[in-house]
Amino acid sequence: SRLRRLSRMLSSCCSDNSLALIDVKGFDPRDICVVVRDGKVIVTAEHKEEHSTCTAKTRNYKKFTKEFCLPPGVCEEDVTYSV
Repeated sequence: SRLRRLSRMLSSCCSDNSLALIDVKGFDPRDICVVVRDGKVIVTAEHKEEHSTCTAKTRNYKKFTKEFCLPPGVCEEDVTYSV
């Protein structure tokens, strides 16, 4: 079930000292920004696309934001991330 998969994913991510695993599927790594400030981790991703043909113009826009607090005892300077 979906809940079981999520639980396994969180268990496996936390077993290697990871704080979180965030799915940013559909975003280019250059579109993703991670900020650690005031005891919080803020992950944002934004992507804009524009396609033009002789008859139409199409625009696509996606935005994602996830914010969570660091656990007690975790120093902001020690937080790292990978995409």
